[in-house]
Amino acid sequence: MSPPKSVTANNVPEPTQSELDILNVLWQLGPSTVRHVHAALLEHDELAYTTVLSMLQIMYQKGLVMRDDSERAHVYKPALSRNQTQRQILTKLLHRVFGGSTTELVMQALGSAQPASLSEINKIRTRLDELEGKRK
Repeated sequence: MSPPKSVTANNVPEPTQSELDILNVLWQLGPSTVRHVHAALLEHDELAYTTVLSMLQIMYQKGLVMRDDSERAHVYKPALSRNQTQRQILTKLLHRVFGGSTTELVMQALGSAQPASLSEINKIRTRLDELEGKRK
């Protein structure tokens, strides 16, 4: 299974929302055929099989997915992990919207219309403690 070119988080374009929907299916299911991706997407959207096929082909050309074409039904998998993709999108957002300020991004996220749950706050606190420990 290989991408059309060398893939790193730095040279893969940011996925569109539709591409993210497909990537989410692939992260959840693992390597999948167009038919499996289409079936999973049908639970939420009314997309034609040919639309999903076209999108996966475009995503392959962009380097967002890798494709195993050794079998009749091509099998696709994400070129980057969910974590790598999240970091890529967040880094671009951080610089584009928040002028590179992590503080501004975090303050806006914590003060959003959907406040963090107690469990999420505890995870954030644990992560902050980890980061603080690394700086000592």
